[in-house]
Amino acid sequence: MGRSRRTLPEELLLLALDPTTGTTAQPQSLDLGLAGAQLVELALAGRIAPDGDRIAVVMPRPTGDPTLDSALELLRRRGSPVRAVHWIGGPRLGLRQTYLSHLERCGMVHAVEGQMCGVLPTTRYQATDTAISREIRTRLDNAIRTGVPPDPRTAALAALAHAVGLGKHLYPGNEGRSSRSRLRDLIRHDPMGGLVAHAVMDVQNGVAAQPRRATAPSGRPSASRAAVPATAGPPVNAVPMQPRRGGMVRAAAH
Repeated sequence: MGRSRRTLPEELLLLALDPTTGTTAQPQSLDLGLAGAQLVELALAGRIAPDGDRIAVVMPRPTGDPTLDSALELLRRRGSPVRAVHWIGGPRLGLRQTYLSHLERCGMVHAVEGQMCGVLPTTRYQATDTAISREIRTRLDNAIRTGVPPDPRTAALAALAHAVGLGKHLYPGNEGRSSRSRLRDLIRHDPMGGLVAHAVMDVQNGVAAQPRRATAPSGRPSASRAAVPATAGPPVNAVPMQPRRGGMVRAAAH
């Protein structure tokens, strides 16, 4: 995979980054969204594919992106398809910081050092090239306002943005209500993005015990495919559905 194109995790993070404060909206659910965005990016690269509500590796060849390849190798080591909700709900310590550091190395954001309560060192990140963030936002806006089915990448980005709760950040207030509704509706335009987005929301709601029923093209559960009990997986820690906004805080090493 060439590095001329930004990956979905990078785009999702740039969408969530407040250009004024340098904080990230929905920080806890965003971590889940980044793990989900990795799955969609790997699917777009032809490395994995959905198998019901599970994810199967179909081509273990590295993509050339170290962070994605680390996720791909972990999936490969599982040996059998893994439920998306269990993968996304697993520990992902440092994933957001990994992507912020990568964006900083690429010159897309810069770190602003500060202190919390005058004691705890903190780091906030602000975009250095707002044109990139505007281009990403414009793709979403066009998909919402024109009604034209978006490309799979934009559809998946919209699905993930809705799943992690960025709708109120991108389209706030009563005037943004219809845009938030259309953002949610874009989830139907990409099957993989929809699968992952639903898994992100299921983790936030603590739903992991039963597999999700197959979804018909209309977005309604399909009556032709009954849910089959899945093998029990590792416990998933529930994440609050609407966490407060917060910035990246990095404590100084002792």
